[in-house]
Amino acid sequence: MVRTRFAPSPTGYMHIGNLRTALYAYLVAKKDNGKFLLRIEDTDKDRQVEGALEIIYDTLKSVNLVYDEGPNVGGDYGPYIQSERLSIYKEYADKLVELGGARYCFCTEKEIDTARENAEKQGHLFKYNDPCKSIKPEDARKRIINESYVVRQIIDTKGVSVYHDEVYGKIEIENSILEEGVLLKSDGYPTYNFANVIDDYLMKITHVMRGSEYLSSTPKYNQIYKSFGWETPKYIHLPPVMKDEQNKLSKRNGDASFQDLVEKGYLPEAIINYIALLGWSPGSEEEVFSLEELTKIFSIERLHKSPAIFDIDKLKWLNGVYIRNLPLKEFHNRAKKYYNLKNIDEMALSKTLQQRVELLADIPEMIDFVSELPDYSTDLYVHQKMKTDKQMSKVVLEKIKEALGNIKDWTEQNIHDELMKLPEQMGMKNGQVLWPLRTAISGKAFTPGGAVEWGYILGKDEVLRRIDIGIEKL
Repeated sequence: MVRTRFAPSPTGYMHIGNLRTALYAYLVAKKDNGKFLLRIEDTDKDRQVEGALEIIYDTLKSVNLVYDEGPNVGGDYGPYIQSERLSIYKEYADKLVELGGARYCFCTEKEIDTARENAEKQGHLFKYNDPCKSIKPEDARKRIINESYVVRQIIDTKGVSVYHDEVYGKIEIENSILEEGVLLKSDGYPTYNFANVIDDYLMKITHVMRGSEYLSSTPKYNQIYKSFGWETPKYIHLPPVMKDEQNKLSKRNGDASFQDLVEKGYLPEAIINYIALLGWSPGSEEEVFSLEELTKIFSIERLHKSPAIFDIDKLKWLNGVYIRNLPLKEFHNRAKKYYNLKNIDEMALSKTLQQRVELLADIPEMIDFVSELPDYSTDLYVHQKMKTDKQMSKVVLEKIKEALGNIKDWTEQNIHDELMKLPEQMGMKNGQVLWPLRTAISGKAFTPGGAVEWGYILGKDEVLRRIDIGIEKL
């Protein structure tokens, strides 16, 4: 059975690249009716951010990436939070020492820092030459009883490591460049280099998905697998998501996280659809896919090697498609929190807005004239294409006021019918009647919707009041 995992660190908001990794891991598992796991890698205590764990849970829930096993759902291979697995890491670190894949190291941070500074002064690439290599294993086991120590990996530096990646193909790395890093720190916490191997093996992960920056360090992990006599998983390394051709997308540089995008009015399902296309091709011109559709058509073979550039304009377009495709009631439920209006038919407002909105967060600015008519210039009444001017607009508004004032049942249809009588009566085109009305009731050059729609939404009394203001201005 295919088993994949998403293993984020609780260090803040959900980065777009991390969410893409979660999505791809989910799709790989679900395409073959496998299991998708959530594992929290919280061993770097200095980088943890309060509330970040809830952000991970909430994000995955909001985009429907339902995990079969995880911290808050359980499973047969827990605990699924690394800080709750310290005894496991200690057990396997000691086993690795016995197998000759690691050693106990008693060097202090100060000694290592001094060696690093000396290398930098001499212009050398720092690679720690651990003097603890010469300590006999039996002597080291006696010293760990009373002394502070770390467990450091022993690397076979001869030759070349070769392994297969599902995206990049055959990977060859010179073993001489691999560093014998720390696997278990003096406080009992593992480093990523050790914990990810132990957890992936014990949780029976079959496909490991992560960023391409780990391509060069994977041979170190494979040496740990080899020491234990374990089979390595399939590797799927992903290219980065870029802001442009030179810079990675980074929250640190002010680029949007998933939470930022949602706050700006992007729909979670549109974001998921878009990031699926950042590094993967469906093999067709189609670009709009539900999560269910992605699960059916996703394939590892169509993942790209080259970095993907995050195009916010493309996401905005796709978001507009999703908004327009929502059932009206669903759109209304998502949009109404942006209204903050009184005595308005909100459903009619939603009907007017839905086909014209690309970002939900744009709604307040689009409808700001509803709560208060802005102090506008009468130059707005002059429209070359509509063939309107100020003098004509004043005459038209007076006629409109009379026609609308006679309406007893204020419906959109009745407003439309009354207004459509005027062009013929006055020997004008439709636009020469509707443009002055829309200007009078909105005070804006552009509105999402026309004069009839906004006339109904604003209500009879308010429309007549605003027409009076327009006549007075003219």
